[in-house]
Amino acid sequence: MVIQTCEALRACGPPLFSSIKLAPPKRFRNCKFSVQNSSLKNDSRKLILEVKEKLEKEHYSLPVGKNGRDDEDMILWYLKDRRFSVKEAVAKLTKAIRWRQEFGVSDLSEDKVKKMAETGKSYVHDFLDINDRPVLIVVASKHLPAVHDPLEDQKLSVFQIEKALSMLPAGKEQLLVIVDLRGFSTQNADLNFTTFLFDVFYYYYPKRLGEVLMVEAPFVFKPIWQITKPLLRQYASLVKFCSVETVRKEYFTEATLPVAFRE
Repeated sequence: MVIQTCEALRACGPPLFSSIKLAPPKRFRNCKFSVQNSSLKNDSRKLILEVKEKLEKEHYSLPVGKNGRDDEDMILWYLKDRRFSVKEAVAKLTKAIRWRQEFGVSDLSEDKVKKMAETGKSYVHDFLDINDRPVLIVVASKHLPAVHDPLEDQKLSVFQIEKALSMLPAGKEQLLVIVDLRGFSTQNADLNFTTFLFDVFYYYYPKRLGEVLMVEAPFVFKPIWQITKPLLRQYASLVKFCSVETVRKEYFTEATLPVAFRE
């Protein structure tokens, strides 16, 4: 195999061949690896273009631009999510783009969710966690399904997911969600909203949810979790029950710790 590799390199011409040192075997593996990477990029590019063409041909009424049918970053993300199946990526993308259009995601703003945001039931933390993930904090005791408009709750959640994603550093892809369960009671339980939230992550923000911390869950939460868990599908594995102390020590520095967890 070394002889064949050398012959292949020699065929590229003297300058290239002369720059390769044959002694360390790792150099060949590195060279081969880079070729594979290039091949993967080319294959991904072909699949992106294939998805674009299918969307244009079969779903031409969908919007274009950022988060539209020709958004190549979005297309690549859904291809990865669907294990590079063009058919599955097109189906999931079509559903996601239509949902964004019908829900009015691009029209959401601080002013439009201000009233619900003022309840303090959820907010995007100003700092990243120690893994450089944007942080969305939910205060369960302030969620009152019997009082609050469910559609306004949904709009606030989607707006804050979008805001958190806009804070992603280069090379980072996922969010941390912290659910503060201190003071939680049955009046705060909302199966419909919980199902909506995880459906949104599954269908419209796939693989963006990195971890969900359930902090200081009271005993009354246990039966509710037993009902909720099966509805979350694979996302249930992302849920971790922990204490305030764990949040302090394992997820933030002293400077970046949310105020609510300093007490």
